Amino acid sequence: MTFQSLIWAGPFPMGVYDLAANTGWVSVGIDHDTSSFAVETIRCWWDSMGSERYPNAERLFITADGGGSNGFRVRLWKVELQKLSDELGMPISVSHFPPGTSKWNKIEHRLFSFISQNWRGKPLISHEVIVNLIASTTTETGLRVRAQLDTAKYPAGRTVSKQELAEIDLGRDSFHANGTTQSSRERKKSLHKLFRDRPLAFEVSRLSAPNWLRRDSSTCSSNWRAPTKSP
Repeated sequence: MTFQSLIWAGPFPMGVYDLAANTGWVSVGIDHDTSSFAVETIRCWWDSMGSERYPNAERLFITADGGGSNGFRVRLWKVELQKLSDELGMPISVSHFPPGTSKWNKIEHRLFSFISQNWRGKPLISHEVIVNLIASTTTETGLRVRAQLDTAKYPAGRTVSKQELAEIDLGRDSFHANGTTQSSRERKKSLHKLFRDRPLAFEVSRLSAPNWLRRDSSTCSSNWRAPTKSP
């Protein structure tokens, strides 16, 4: 889900790819690659693109890699999704790709790979250049991308206690909840043991959130960068 520049440590492009619409949203963060940043990117996609395309949506379904800031083990990822679920007024279902299978994540092949091609050989000398190059990415199949610089702070090291996790409305999905999708019997046994207590598919539902779960403001704005020609 995340795609980090190799030029210098600082910008952290985080993206959302809409499979049905062949469109992408990329938030370029400048602080830390955290679960809060990942969910804020989803929030910005919904506010800027998703809500307009899917005005009658009753549920949000997300596929994500199994590790990183949006990993299936990360408690903060689940807590932040609960906040988003409360704001949108609908449940959010998440399915994680098992470890070693992120190469099948469509966002890598249909969004980030083309962003890489678009800025290949170009000096990434500023945040503005990065945002412009991302937003100008297109393909023959009609890919369109919106991008925005996110200057908010996302402190690293935020911990979530078991009590805090217990307060969210989190449920295990019955479909492939243990990650046992391989045909090999031994592989199924090993995956079942590994993910028995860490389901790869779960759902957070709307609830009356305690004060610590409520969010004060959003970094999203209407100032996203429209596709332009690459400099």
